Amino acid sequence: MSNRSYIARKLRHTQSYLKNVLSDMMPKRLFPRTLIIIAAPLVLLQSILAFVSMERHWQLVTARLSEVAAKDIAALITVHESKPRHPRNRQLAIETARTLGFTLDFQKSSPFPPTPPRPMFDILDSIFRDAINSSVALPHWVNTQAPNKLVEIRIKLDRNTARLFVKRKQVYASNSHIFIVWMVGSSLILLLIAVMFLRNQIRPILQLSEAAERFGKGLPPLQEIHPHGALEIRQASQAFLLMRDRIERHVEQRTTMLAGVSHDLRTILTRFKLELALTEESPEINAMRKDVDEMQDMVNAYMDFAKGEGNEQTEPTDIDNLLKEIADEMIRSHISVDLQTHLDGIDLPLRRAAFKRAVTNLVANAARYATTVKLSSAISEKQLFIHVDDDGPGIPPDKRNEVFQPFVRLDNARTQYEGASTGLGLSIARDIVHSHGGVITLEDSQLGGLKATIAMPL
Repeated sequence: MSNRSYIARKLRHTQSYLKNVLSDMMPKRLFPRTLIIIAAPLVLLQSILAFVSMERHWQLVTARLSEVAAKDIAALITVHESKPRHPRNRQLAIETARTLGFTLDFQKSSPFPPTPPRPMFDILDSIFRDAINSSVALPHWVNTQAPNKLVEIRIKLDRNTARLFVKRKQVYASNSHIFIVWMVGSSLILLLIAVMFLRNQIRPILQLSEAAERFGKGLPPLQEIHPHGALEIRQASQAFLLMRDRIERHVEQRTTMLAGVSHDLRTILTRFKLELALTEESPEINAMRKDVDEMQDMVNAYMDFAKGEGNEQTEPTDIDNLLKEIADEMIRSHISVDLQTHLDGIDLPLRRAAFKRAVTNLVANAARYATTVKLSSAISEKQLFIHVDDDGPGIPPDKRNEVFQPFVRLDNARTQYEGASTGLGLSIARDIVHSHGGVITLEDSQLGGLKATIAMPL
């Protein structure tokens, strides 16, 4: 049982390895995969037809031609050997050979040359040799690779050696390549037509994918989608357009509603501020002013979350300058930030104000709960990273996905400190980064607290 289990594990391991190798070898894009689906059966069919053509047509015709040529050669030798000393008989054999398309002469007897090497594909060579062996009983030597597309045959007679040259096309089927050329040519034409139709079918899929990606990043479409192509692709395009319209309408309604609520609340807060300004100073009045300022900050946070990045246009943004600007603003707000960035000349297409707000939220969130905040950057071949490290209490690993939800504040971690926010900072930052095609991750920091990382595609 142990040996069987070991063999079974080995077989499963081998199957898994082969599956992974084949998966890595297969193309990843739709067009080459579909092209393989079309081309692979076509190539297999042509290979089968080519094999059948060689086996049934080429080999059969060559066998018939070789048999006829061998019998003609045998007849010439028989005519000559009937009266070998008669000069007229020798001349008759030479003229008969010329009529048959052969070249015949007679030489003094000498040993045959070494047997020439067989060609790599010696099917035809073997067929002709077998025909000569069955028709000519005398000692003979055959060279099927003679110059000028000739076949040389030497036959040892009683007094001399007969040397014949036969054209290859008289013993081999030389026109089979025409069939192969027509077969390959017609296949290429059909494959070209299939590629043209395939491109027309894949183009709307690529347009839909590009439109969905740009919509997910909040970018305007390069061109408006007009559903076309196969019925299923048209249905997918139409469904995407309906979904986009619903999302835009929902965002617009939410923004309009919160803008109205914010306007009403700001009007009331403004009246509160005026009334408090006209009231005599006292500890109670100062506490009320603090509450009004906190309510003002909450209203502003709600509006930032509602409107997201707004209608801001994408523009090339120098990441180094952006991070330096954020660090300077934090310092002016009496927040110490250790900036470490060396990305000179690295520009990314960003909605600058929105992306700045996302990074600022991460830095402010770290500064609220920590004494040391480090803002740094790094770059790889395909991504740019912005790190925000702190030495605060951190967030438990099982709560790190939860804190990105709107209005979520952890009771037993960071929110025990004064000045806790509305729970929208990380949500706003994540939405902005996702709209740019990036991701935010949270992990343990080397400073002992939390490390927030923004990964942006290059």
